[in-house]
Amino acid sequence: MLQDLRRRVVPLHWSNMFGVIALACLAVITLTGVILMFFYTPSGTTVEYDGRYPALQGVQVSKAFESTLYASFEVPGGLLLRQAHHWAALLLPAALIAQLLVTFFTGAFRKPRRAGWVLLFLILITALAGGWSGYALPDDMLSGTGLRIFEGILLGIPVVGTWLKELLFGGQFPGEIIEHLYPLHLAVVPVMLALIVVRIAIMHRLKPPQFAGPGRTEANVVGVPLFPDAAARAGGLFLIVTGLLLLISATVTINPIWLYGPASPGNAGAGSQPDWYTGFLDGALRLVPSGWEIVALDRTWTLALLVPLAVITVFLLLVAAYPFIEGWIAADHREHHVLDRPRNTPTRTGIGVAGIVFYGVLWVAGSADLIAVAFSLTIEGVVLALQILLLAGPVIAFTIARRVCLGLQRKDRELLLHGFETGRIVRLPGGEYIEVHQQLSRYERWRLLDTGEHAPLTLEPHSGRTLWTLRLRVRLSRFFFEDRLEPLSPHDALPPPFGAPAASQSSNRVGAIVASGPGSNSRSSRSVPK
Repeated sequence: MLQDLRRRVVPLHWSNMFGVIALACLAVITLTGVILMFFYTPSGTTVEYDGRYPALQGVQVSKAFESTLYASFEVPGGLLLRQAHHWAALLLPAALIAQLLVTFFTGAFRKPRRAGWVLLFLILITALAGGWSGYALPDDMLSGTGLRIFEGILLGIPVVGTWLKELLFGGQFPGEIIEHLYPLHLAVVPVMLALIVVRIAIMHRLKPPQFAGPGRTEANVVGVPLFPDAAARAGGLFLIVTGLLLLISATVTINPIWLYGPASPGNAGAGSQPDWYTGFLDGALRLVPSGWEIVALDRTWTLALLVPLAVITVFLLLVAAYPFIEGWIAADHREHHVLDRPRNTPTRTGIGVAGIVFYGVLWVAGSADLIAVAFSLTIEGVVLALQILLLAGPVIAFTIARRVCLGLQRKDRELLLHGFETGRIVRLPGGEYIEVHQQLSRYERWRLLDTGEHAPLTLEPHSGRTLWTLRLRVRLSRFFFEDRLEPLSPHDALPPPFGAPAASQSSNRVGAIVASGPGSNSRSSRSVPK
């Protein structure tokens, strides 16, 4: 196994480290969670508090709340463990989302890594489920308010809503929600570990993707050995992230449930906010106009709830299925091992930025009430502004991002052909003044060169009726690839030796290792037969 790890070559890039951050967070969550499990009691049974926190002496609380306070104030190091558990649970979704964004904008989701994208998305959903279930376990006023909102969402679902509510809560609110959520929370880590192991196994069978550079082709990998070089870098970052999480947990208070007090079915905390990773769900509910209800089939259909659920579900499904959608539109069946620069795929980059704006508006809407209070605005005005931004923001963001990408492509083209300005003015013998341009280095030229194929599809001439799916495919292909700059050929943009065919290129970087492997550089036809 060690010999195999030494022979495996991986490229070095900072964007590859988000996975290490996620693993460090998962390790902290697992270790602290296993220890806290011995002190936590998952029960909603009411008892009288008789612990060390004087402000709650004699107050009726649940066993879950009492055990959480016991772990915080009476177990040595318990508060550090609980806060480390919470901080790591907050950082884990951020690391996974950053990894998804890097994968999306560089095209690392393309064949043969589509399964890796889906698994990474499922890992994120599992992390969100684990964070949400753990958010409710302390049974404090903040988590109780969130559970009351969740109960209302379940009851608003037609036909099956009441059944789902009874299944999860086990009766009248709060019922047995703590007892039912605890097994779900415990199952999150094994499920996530299984998904990570499957993803690592799948990705290990493939060559690691790499950015364009001298000697880097679809058939080789330029980098350092996985062991010990890359493993040492990853291990160092793993320890740094773990240390920072413990340092933050020891110095910054989070989720002080003793200040919120125990949950009460008849009370709700003012200004309650969910954890950041579920804020977009809360924001989707807040942006729906009031009074959206219709009566049909002897039932009341609450559109103010169904529309946000439908929109969020469609959004998440599009994220999960995007690699297959783009592959179908582009009719691209090749294997890709060289990553794209985001500026060289302007439509994909525009779609990604539009998705970020859409998610961001929903996320901000989750704090619409706090924004109104902080800036002395009306809540109606804040919600109206966010509703307009939710509809117009993604379109504007897509347009601006695509035009910026095209502008950056033109800038790269000028640098490849003419070099960069030096500011040195020279007078020619004929009296003409020109500015001297300095050519880019060979490495920079190769990095800026776009050798990808971005031509839109066309229908072959054929008599007969054209299927609507083919016409749709061609139109979407034009939308994706028609507004573009034709890439320069290596012979036009690169001086020797890098202007030669890819098969004869080699790396001249000191310390780099080139590992050759099976790969295909053939280009697929850009025409679609009827």
